[in-house]
Amino acid sequence: MDLAFKPDEEAFREEVRDFLSDNLTEDLRRYAARMTSVYAEKEVGLAWQKILVEKGWAAPSWPVEYGGCDWTLAQHYIFDVEKARAGAPPLSPMGIGMCGPALIGHGSKAQKDYYLPRILSGEDFWCQGYSEPHAGSDLAALTMSAVEDGDDFICNGQKIWTTHGHVANMCFCLVRTDSSGKLQQGITFILIDMTSPGVRVDPIVMTSGEHIQNSLFFTDVRVPKKNVVGEVNKGWTVAKYLLEFERGGNAYGPRLLARLKALRRDAAEQDLLTPAFARKISLAEAEATALEAAEMQLMAELASGGTPGLKGSMMKIRGTELSQHITELAIELAGVYVQPFQPHHTSPGGPVTTTPPSNAPLVGPESAVTSSAKYFNDRAGSIYAGSNEIQRNILAKGQLRL
Repeated sequence: MDLAFKPDEEAFREEVRDFLSDNLTEDLRRYAARMTSVYAEKEVGLAWQKILVEKGWAAPSWPVEYGGCDWTLAQHYIFDVEKARAGAPPLSPMGIGMCGPALIGHGSKAQKDYYLPRILSGEDFWCQGYSEPHAGSDLAALTMSAVEDGDDFICNGQKIWTTHGHVANMCFCLVRTDSSGKLQQGITFILIDMTSPGVRVDPIVMTSGEHIQNSLFFTDVRVPKKNVVGEVNKGWTVAKYLLEFERGGNAYGPRLLARLKALRRDAAEQDLLTPAFARKISLAEAEATALEAAEMQLMAELASGGTPGLKGSMMKIRGTELSQHITELAIELAGVYVQPFQPHHTSPGGPVTTTPPSNAPLVGPESAVTSSAKYFNDRAGSIYAGSNEIQRNILAKGQLRL
């Protein structure tokens, strides 16, 4: 295998670097450097998305006719690597990374023509209505109902752990339209306007004080049947397709390697890069590099029209668990400076409602300010998008036939 990039690919790398240098503002870089969540605040994410949309690079994996890029595998990889190296903030995955692919794969032409441009423009900001209080990893147990009434469905029920539900105007949602068969049958994938009468959003405030998650309550919410994606009662097919992209559509490798590089640099600058700690970083880099190679293989399959499939579960397990391990290394480096709680010096994914604003100076080194908050936030990585235990069950059943 020839791992060297061709001259035209190196030229593309320089184009990406120049673009990031010219357009990634210091405010965006500073925000990304102090992020404690996997999500950026809506305003920050949309500001960066607007810049990428103007360049035509906001959704490179989409079909060209809908605003995607006709890139090679190498170009996709280079773009991900350079964004990570430059410290670009993430875009909200709900629209471009999840709802968009679901519409592209299963939506009608009218739905694609209407919603995809609005996702890119930010006119529609999406949240995900999947989990319920009794149906998280066992998602097929969901009970939120949708009953036919003429040209509409009447929806009743609750969703929980809805990221950015308080700032979203649209929700892609799984509802129960038939309870007579198996749990996976009778589920419908539907798009709900969050401004509809009967929609209530209650905040879930974390112990850290951050408001990112929400509970959604739907009481006799009327949703047009034209908002069904795919077929009625066959939404489980759409949901599985979308979850493959949620689990395996991320490029974990470049960002993990960028974090490890920063960790090594910070340790060296503080004269704390002992042989033992350097070895821990090197071992993590080896694992992240292996994951990156697997992601490149998956990207080649996606470029040929494939889907993440079972590899999505593998990527999700390795990516989230490696990310958690890196937060543990950051805690080790920070030492006693993990103790101060300094949300006013960090970039959480939403407002911190329990701590008043403060102009107190930073306590400890710059590298330690996010270590404890990121550590606690990243504990959710092995739970969301289907717990890693569930992912291992999927692999055992689908790959090993156990």
